[in-house]
Amino acid sequence: MTATAILFPGQGAQTVGMGQQLFEQLPQARSLFERANQILNYDLAQICFDGPKETLDATEHSQPALFVTGLAALELLKIHRPHVVDQCRFAAGLSLGEYTAMVLAQSISFEDGLQLVRQRGLAMQAASDQQPSGMVSILGLETEAVQQLCDDARQPGEVLQIANLLCPGNIAISGHQASCQRAIAMAPQRGALRAVPLAVAGAFHTPLMEPAKDQLRQALAETEIRPPALSVISNVDAKSHDDPADIRQVLVQQVSSPVLWEQSMRTLIEAGVGEFYEVGTGRVLRGLMKRIDRSIPCLGVDEITTES
Repeated sequence: MTATAILFPGQGAQTVGMGQQLFEQLPQARSLFERANQILNYDLAQICFDGPKETLDATEHSQPALFVTGLAALELLKIHRPHVVDQCRFAAGLSLGEYTAMVLAQSISFEDGLQLVRQRGLAMQAASDQQPSGMVSILGLETEAVQQLCDDARQPGEVLQIANLLCPGNIAISGHQASCQRAIAMAPQRGALRAVPLAVAGAFHTPLMEPAKDQLRQALAETEIRPPALSVISNVDAKSHDDPADIRQVLVQQVSSPVLWEQSMRTLIEAGVGEFYEVGTGRVLRGLMKRIDRSIPCLGVDEITTES
């Protein structure tokens, strides 16, 4: 029987209006948002549904927003394709989405997961506020060319490096803002199709996030983490981890290490996964899968309306 993997999007996928239809139509989704409002002590649902965009894009809000919306979408999948969730053996999430995957795997509770992503968002926002930095999506170049672009755009004392290896021809770089702007200007000369700034607060998945790790490490140390009930592929090494101590370590390491998304998806394909579901807002992960292996279907919960 073909194995299934459930995938959760990460920061940058957020959009004003996310989760509103789920909230209005699904009592289970409404309950998640209401519980989140109580835990966070602010109206997350209103930020998701009404914005403004600048408020939703703030790291301290977008990370909880994507986490809760992903789990709300999972409730829709449980209704329309219950066998997918019941028989799922694998999961993964892009950066922040890895925490949503850990809740699916029953390794972290909803309440603890929400507190963790809140602390993660606050810590990453604080690290970003220390100096101007950002991320840029480079489209149409292979890894070696992107690495050379970073080397040429980066000046002494600056950070600029590959942050997300998403799929062939789609690599995100991350670093000081001045380096990012130079890379955007240089990219067309190097043959890039596009160079697009991402809607994030700073240089995620680089050493500029080191200040965030102590706060996250402390939060993880105080959180109950159980061995996952299914294999969750880590962004850090494209492997699954069963030991809670190892899980804590890779989740801390994740904020300053490159996201190995393409490698993670190939790990799942090699393990026998023949069907993927993107659960959450947006279509980013479906687009990436088409570039990684077009022969393997990746469906979105928004595409599912009836039981097949």
